[in-house]
Amino acid sequence: MSIQLETLDTSVFEPPPEAIDFYVESLKLLKASEIPFLLSGTYALSCYTGISRPTKDLDVFCKASDAPRILSFFKDQGYEIAVEDERWIGKVWQDDHFFDVIYNISSASIPVTDDWFREVYEVEVYGSTVRITPPTEFILSKLFLQDRYRYDGADVAHVILKKHAEIDWRRLLIAMELYWEVLLIHVLNFRFIYPTKRDLIPRWLFDELIERLRAQAEMPPSDMNICRGRLFSPRDYVTDIGEWGFADVVGKGIAERHERKY
Repeated sequence: MSIQLETLDTSVFEPPPEAIDFYVESLKLLKASEIPFLLSGTYALSCYTGISRPTKDLDVFCKASDAPRILSFFKDQGYEIAVEDERWIGKVWQDDHFFDVIYNISSASIPVTDDWFREVYEVEVYGSTVRITPPTEFILSKLFLQDRYRYDGADVAHVILKKHAEIDWRRLLIAMELYWEVLLIHVLNFRFIYPTKRDLIPRWLFDELIERLRAQAEMPPSDMNICRGRLFSPRDYVTDIGEWGFADVVGKGIAERHERKY
């Protein structure tokens, strides 16, 4: 499937005027590199829902094997690069402006794969025609963003509302196999927010998730005390791990601070 979307009015994102040239050139270079990438974040949300909000950067998704290629390509063009966290993200800098190179869901370890590139959604942004994250993968990228500083559940609900017919629900369920409860949380969230639109989520998916919940309820408690809260927010559940004795499922260490030279 290939869909050409309308040109985005980038003025609605209220980018800093001094950053626009950086965005324009970055997208041109990404296209010139011929390395597969997807533009996501606020730009994809606007394409799918019409909702626009200020943004200060670009979110570029790619496969893990392509992230070093993108970073090296921009380094050769004179940009500064950084590997912020080798598990999921790098950055490309020019002065105070940057874009993220993302190849994994940060806490849950769900990598960007070829499946993310199966469907083609294209839009013109800052003068370049680029691919954006398809609706299924856009939702996947948002499911775990749930902490006191950022909650993207509304983005998930809005894309389901507007793009439900284009979401590959089975692929989403497969990707969330280990974290099906998180998917159920968002399904229930949507049903609560839009009670007259509950049928937009396939009934088979709702029934499957509820059946899993029933089966789980018959299981005895785990022998290991586990806190999975840091899949949502690495900072909000530190006490659970450090003081209350729960086993962790993700880790977040102290970042090395490398000064950027200008």
